[in-house]
Amino acid sequence: MSLSLLTVNIGACSLDRARHQLRWLTQRPEQVLVLTETKATAGSHFLAESFTAAGYAVTFPEHANGELGVMIVSKVPTTPDPLGAAMDYLPARAVGVVLDTTDGPLRVVGAYVPSRDATLDKTERKKTWITRFHAALDATATDAPLLLLGDLNVLEPAHTPAHRGQFAPFEYDFYTGLTTRHGLLDLFRHLHPDRVEHSWARRADLGYRYDHAHGSPALAERIEACDYVHETRTPAADGSRLTDHSGLAVRVSPTATTALLTSDPTTAVSAHTESEPTLF
Repeated sequence: MSLSLLTVNIGACSLDRARHQLRWLTQRPEQVLVLTETKATAGSHFLAESFTAAGYAVTFPEHANGELGVMIVSKVPTTPDPLGAAMDYLPARAVGVVLDTTDGPLRVVGAYVPSRDATLDKTERKKTWITRFHAALDATATDAPLLLLGDLNVLEPAHTPAHRGQFAPFEYDFYTGLTTRHGLLDLFRHLHPDRVEHSWARRADLGYRYDHAHGSPALAERIEACDYVHETRTPAADGSRLTDHSGLAVRVSPTATTALLTSDPTTAVSAHTESEPTLF
């Protein structure tokens, strides 16, 4: 079976919304989930605890109070990627794991780049994080292929619609630098050179492709699919949505060498807590 991964921004979910998200995520076929905009609150902890109790490998770094970040959930065994330890600024926003595949080790990095507004503080915060993330990628570079997934809070320079004036040169430079500096290709654009897709929208005709998958050239050669999953932000009958972002599903031809024995996360927590204390 090809290796499949999904990234989706869960919107610092409440506990109630996390329960709905857990049911949806459990039904997905992907083996690895990269969840962005996690937070040290009940909703994110519930997701981490539920998947852990069901036997999944869960990488959920400590989040500073009020800070946002990333969680990686996997049905296949993982080991820590050195990038997480190399991040020395807002570290919960970038986390990595290594998967053993039939093509050798595969590095999977999840990122949630800070957003910003017109204020100097938030602009400098985003600029500093990007600088440190570039440095962490440089410091941990290896021959193993790397797959970067997450909400990058930046657009490709040729984005449709253009949204000119909303993004600074350093933000576009971050997107292009993933290729020119680190050799990572935009896998969606690699497969779909001209397709217009959006993963977040203030209104239907004003969308943004914020959520991305970038991979090493060797991985781009093995890509089978890279497509957005819009049902996450499609309103239900009561008007609620799982999140305000579309997911992005990726499938590559290497397969995982082993799999974990997992159970249903929607029921695992109650069964687990009958005999064990909670994990968080």
